Parts: sequence; C-alpha cells; structure tokens
Amino acid sequence: MDASIWSNELIELFIVIGNKRANDFWAGNLQKDEELHMDSPVEKRKNFITQKYKEGKFRKTLLASLTKEELNKALCAAVVKPDVLETMALLFSGADVMCATGDPVHSTPYLLAKKAGQSLQMEFLYHNKFSDFPQHDIHSEGVLSQESSQSTFLCDFLYQAPSAASKLSSEKKLLEETNKKWCVLEGGFLSYYESDKSTTPNGTININEVICLAIHKEDFYLNTGPIFIFEIYLPSDRVFLFGAETSQAQRKWTEAIAKHFVPLFAENLTEADYDLIGQLFYKDCHALDQWRKGWFAMDKSSLHFCLQMQEVQGDRMHLRRLFFPPLSLEHISLFTMVQNGEKLDVLLLVEKGRTLYIHGHTKLDFTVWHTAIEKAAGTDGNALQDQQLSKNDVPIIVNSCIAFVTQYGLGCKYIYQKNGDPLRVSELLESFKKDARSFKLRAGKHQLEDVTGVLKSFLSDIDDALLTKELYPYWISALDTQDDKERIKKYGAFIRSLPGVNRATLAAIIEHLYRVQKCSEINHMNAHNLALVFSSCLFQTKGQTSEEVNVIEDLINNYVEIFEVKEDQVKQMDIENSFITKWKDTQVSQAGDLLIEVYVERKEPDCSIIIRISPVMEAEELTNDILAIKNIIPTKGDIWATFEVIENEELERPLHYKENVLEQVLRWSSLAEPGSAYLVVKKFLTADTIKHCSDRSTLGSIKEGILKIKEEPSKILSGNKFQDRYFVLRDGFLLLYKDVKSSKHDKMFSLSSVKFYRGVKKKMKPPTSWGLTAYSEKHHWHLCCDSSQTQTEWMTSIFIAQHENDIWPPAGKERKRSITKNPKIGGLPLIPIQHEGNATLARKNIEVVQEQNLKGCGSLKSVIKSPWTRA
Repeated sequence: MDASIWSNELIELFIVIGNKRANDFWAGNLQKDEELHMDSPVEKRKNFITQKYKEGKFRKTLLASLTKEELNKALCAAVVKPDVLETMALLFSGADVMCATGDPVHSTPYLLAKKAGQSLQMEFLYHNKFSDFPQHDIHSEGVLSQESSQSTFLCDFLYQAPSAASKLSSEKKLLEETNKKWCVLEGGFLSYYESDKSTTPNGTININEVICLAIHKEDFYLNTGPIFIFEIYLPSDRVFLFGAETSQAQRKWTEAIAKHFVPLFAENLTEADYDLIGQLFYKDCHALDQWRKGWFAMDKSSLHFCLQMQEVQGDRMHLRRLFFPPLSLEHISLFTMVQNGEKLDVLLLVEKGRTLYIHGHTKLDFTVWHTAIEKAAGTDGNALQDQQLSKNDVPIIVNSCIAFVTQYGLGCKYIYQKNGDPLRVSELLESFKKDARSFKLRAGKHQLEDVTGVLKSFLSDIDDALLTKELYPYWISALDTQDDKERIKKYGAFIRSLPGVNRATLAAIIEHLYRVQKCSEINHMNAHNLALVFSSCLFQTKGQTSEEVNVIEDLINNYVEIFEVKEDQVKQMDIENSFITKWKDTQVSQAGDLLIEVYVERKEPDCSIIIRISPVMEAEELTNDILAIKNIIPTKGDIWATFEVIENEELERPLHYKENVLEQVLRWSSLAEPGSAYLVVKKFLTADTIKHCSDRSTLGSIKEGILKIKEEPSKILSGNKFQDRYFVLRDGFLLLYKDVKSSKHDKMFSLSSVKFYRGVKKKMKPPTSWGLTAYSEKHHWHLCCDSSQTQTEWMTSIFIAQHENDIWPPAGKERKRSITKNPKIGGLPLIPIQHEGNATLARKNIEVVQEQNLKGCGSLKSVIKSPWTRA
C-alpha cells in the first residue's frame, strides 16, 4: 500500500464505513432475482456494477422524498457532526457535495466540516468531489452543449482592427484607422465583411483555434462615441481586435465565442465575470515531469483554472496573496528556461502551498496573461479586502508597519503618541498603495513616527472601520456585561462574525499592541494609552468616547483569551521582546549592548569572538566582519560562509549571504537544547565546485542518486527504518522515487520551504555516518549517503539550487561590512579572546547574564561594560 496515499484519516474512514455498511446502502433495495452470482458472465457483471454504483438502482430510498434543496440543507447539518454514514447516505442520495452553505467564509460542506474539526467528514467529502447522484447522462448533455455552441449565430456591426503578425502597436491608433465591419459568428467561424451587403468576407477566424480571449471592461472613446473592446489571440501569433458599441453587445459576443472554444470540462470558467479566458501550458506539484494544457480565466483578483489532471472540476488562486521572491513562500516570479533549444518565458505562482508554473502558446498571449496577473495582484480600491494581502490575509501595509515598529520601536518612549511628518506619511501611504509587495521600510531611511502615522492613517481611511460600523453598537453594549468571562465571550463572537480579512487584520493589530504594552516599562505605552490612540482608528469615529477606549483596552488586555493564544506563543513573544529591546542597531542608543559569540573554523576557546550584531545584519556582513577581525584573507576561489550548528554539533547549515542572522538565532529558542547551538565562520565552497554544479543545473537535473530515508514522525504504513529511495534534484524540488525505474515520484520536497542540514542525529540510528536532515514545518526527513563525498555533493547541489546559483555576491561587488566598520562595545573595539584565562572570564560573565535574563536562548549573550573586551 502506498503510504503517501493511504493517510491515517483515510484508513480510519475505511474502518468506520466498512464494506458491510457501504453495501447496506448501495444494495438496500436489491431483489433476490437481481443478485449477482459467482458464475455470472462478464457482461452481466459490468451491467450490474453500472446499475449499482453509477445509476444507484439498488440503493436505499429512505431519503427519496426530499428535494435537492432539502438534501443539501441536511448535508450541511450532518458534516459538522461525527456521523459519516449519515453524510454518505445524503451525498449518494442526491445532495450536492459543493452546495452553497449560506456562510460567506465556510462556503462548502468541506469547509463547514473543517471549521467543526470533523477530520473524517473532511476526508469523505474530499474523496467524493465528483459525486453527483442521481447521475445524469453526461454523454447526451455534452452532445447538446456542443451542438448548442455549433449552432450559435450572431451578426452585427463591430469595429475591427487588422490582425497583427507580431505585436499590437496601439489599440487607439488601430481602432481610429478602421471602420465598422459586418461580423457574423456561425458554425464555429467568425467572419467579417466590408458591409452587410458583401458576400465575400474580408477574413475568417476559426474559433476552435482561439487560445486566448481578452475583454476590456473599461469603455474606450472614439469620435463616434464609446466602444467596448475584446481581443482574440491565435497560436499563429496573430491577434484580432474588435469593438462593440455597448457593454451588453461586448458580453454577448465574448460569451458566444468563449462557450465555443472552451471545452466541456472547463465550461464553469465561462460562468465567471472574466476579463481574460483561454488555454495555457502548466506544471504543478502533481506532475512536474511534463507540460500539460489547462484552461484559465481571470476574474478581478482571482485566477480560476481547470487542469485536466486535477480531481476537482475547478480551482482558483487569490492573486493578491501572491508574493515576489525571495520575500515569502507565496510569490509570483517570471523566469526564462531553455526547452528544445528555445528560450521559454515561464510564470511561477505560489499561494499557500500551491505551486503553478505556466507559459503561453506565443509571446503575445503570454504577455497578456503576465500583465493581467501582475495588475490583478496589486492594490485595487480602498476597501480592506482590495489590498495586497499576506498569506494570512493581512494587508501587507499592516504587516510591514507592525514589523518595523516591532523591530525598532518597542523601546521608544511614547511610541504611537508621537506624530510623524504629514508629507512623509502621505508619501509612504502612496508608495504602499502603488505596490506594497516591492516597497520596503528601511531603518535610517524611514522615521519611526512616520511609520506609526502610516498605520494609523491607513486604518482610519479604509472604506469601512476594521471593527465595522455595523457592529459598533454591539461592541459598546458588551461593556454592560460585568462578568469578565462573559464579556470576553461576546468579543469573541463579534470577531468571528467579521469578514475574513478584517478578522485576520484585527488579530495582527491587537497582537502587536499587546506586544507593545508588554514593554510599557520602557516605552510608557500601557494598554490604556494605546487604546486612547487606536480607538478612533479602529472604530473610525471623529472623536473618541470612554466606551470606545474601554473596548480597545479590553481587547488588548485580554488578547490571549479572546484570540485563544497558546502559552508557548506568549513565552516566545516574551523572549523576542527581551531580545529586541536589548539588542540594538548602531543608530539606537540604549543601555547595554547585545553580543553573540561566533567561532572561526572550529569551536575552541582561542577561536571565539564576541561580536555585536544589529537586527538588520546579514550573514555576508557577519562573515566579512569576522574575517577582518581575524585578519583572514580568503584564497582566490574560496568562499567563506557563516554556519549555524545545532543539535549538539550533529547538524550544521550554511547561511545564505542575504540571510538575517538575528532572525535565525531567535529560532534556536524552539530547539530541544538551544544552549548547544552556535555560529561558526569557515570555508564553504570553491569556485570550481560552484561552476561544476552550475553547469549541471543548465542540463535540467542537477543531482540524482540513491539515498536512504527515514521520516519523523513516521507514518503508520511506512515503518520506522531507513529505506532506499531514488532522489532527483530538479526545478526547485527534490523528488523521491521508489526506485530508479519508477516514472512517478512518491514524494516531493520544495526547496523553498525546507531547510537542509548536513548530518544526521545519532538517535536516529543512521546506517552510515554521512547524510542530510531536512526540516519542514511539521516533518523531519533523515537522508543517509554512502560516503563523505556524496554527502558534500548533495549538500552543495541543494544549497545552490535553493538560491538559484545566487550563493555569493557577484564578482567585483564591494564586500558588505557592518555600519560601524569595526564592531565595538561602548566605543571600544572588540578583539578575539586569545588566552584561556580571558576566555574563562568571558564565559563566566556571559553565563551569569544569560542565566538571569536570556534562559534557553542558545549562544546569545548580553554583556555590559565587561573589561575583557578592551583592546
């Protein structure tokens, strides 16, 4: 049995339903003379199976009296309860598995089951996406639909521009140079004539050849009045542009054209209010080995698609949740690849774990899709849901401001009470509105007060209040409830009734304010002071009342209970606050300095350097600072890097030169033994190694071979031993095959979402001494190699593939050093610890402070005025 398919939930589902219970339903009305016997011929067996399962001829008829609407309503009520058998009976009696639930957020039975935590119901609904009983005659429906599209007849005057062999120059110019043409759509062909009296067409378009149809919603003005444009793209690199005099006429023509060239399995795409519809080539995580044809439609900020290899009839991506690399796991990226000796432009879209590669038939139609997707992924409107969103449905502008204030403002007195410069605040808001994804707030360039002003202005100016004006009286009336627990319950109910984006944004804002008030001893901003500032922003009231302030103060003080925050998350926040308020950038003046102990080449006392790290320091800066302090000049062709070493020195990983050092160190607090983690700067790669791997990457497959693998936690059916598997590193993924002869991979690791460490923990009992460990959010994979050389080759190949050959700054670029050029403490330069006595004293001082203030934070040290740091 394939463990990648037979999940624990699926196994449990089979056990719960079982053959007997399932057969009791499907054969509930089976008569004695209709039963199938052991010696029945093949044809009779085939007819029996068709009648039993496809037609449902013998199933129980207890629910036969219910209408479709009643069945759907009963299904929505059943999926939130544990009885899967009731759901099975309803679904196979005619209930629609994708019926509307009436809940705008949990809009399908599957989402209702997910909300209720009913995992078996979810599994059953997932595996019955295609269920549709009573079953209609699909073949006859398909014929009627095809005949209907073939018999479509339209005729009218349209503006028509000449076909372009390469690229449309100017739509306005083309339309102004042409006159109306008499256009006829009949028998699958669109012909255009000089006039309605002409018998010979000027040209004819075979609609079956259409690969893309673009509809311009905005009216376009000529001397004769407004026209409404649509474009037809053909695989021969030809484009035809037409214009109708009304939007109704435009829609009538485009609907007729789309229904003809879009196949039956994707006809649901034609029901959307699309701006763009057509065929593209795609690859997804289910099949990266070859390009396939899929059908796509753009509807505002959503990309709908039907993929032939996909189980469900249609799906969509929310384009405002896509991010540009390397900033997030959710992104949109344009790159060029070589296929059959020709360059091919490919668009990579990633949203919440879904990865999709697409390219067009021609450069023209691909450009249209690329432009439309980029535009749809941007900000469009002033409503909260119209903003560019993060993967958690929080507007990027909100996340950016919160991150900046958290990093640089937690220790600033009266943060949020200070006003920024109105002009600079306005300019920042405009930059975010133009493209929030690509705009970055930077210390030194942007002022803290301006950023806080941006956040307050944004919340005050969106189309509706974050807490919604509709719920305003309910928020205020909750204060009449004197019992704290009951009042908190009411707040929770109000929050759950908010639209999804409002709910996610409110959670982010209140979490941030809760974090700020936890540092009130430093910044003097307790919950009440913050509520005084934010009540008018969150309610969008011109003045502020004591009731509004009390509600916001309640939300901040009871953040943990209202949003059901786990205890370990609160502890993590406290640790982060401690780090952020004690570590400082060179431009911030606070008492004490935050230091980190870094080793050079190996972990030995005389190789240790205590160095100050700012919150924005990247691995390249740290590496260059350490080499400068130690007066090490790398040999030509050698690359040095900063490594993080964890798990009692059993695992190590090179940091990418752009990787933020502090962010990585903060993650050590989640390790089982954070105190054993440390950083070391040492030689990593040579120019020859890089060239060898880069040359191989151009061939498509960077690395392949047999490795032994063990998963943690292990699945029921996979056992707990290392197993031989064939691995292929290709196209940003590490693919796992059962053996070298397998044509389909069993598992796929996305290099962008997995961290790879050199080494395997001894407690895993690896069969060899060499290997790699892969960490994802929920799983660990341990891979064993047959030699040290193989281990190095895999680690190097994966690192280079992860960063698309961008593993070190380009030759000739000035080496990045820290702002201070020489890291210092209190104006005194740092020096390496040369003698064991000094090293011992240093460690004692560090350990005292670490024990008191920074327990469980790895090799992170806070040292104030330590004499051993003097030169």
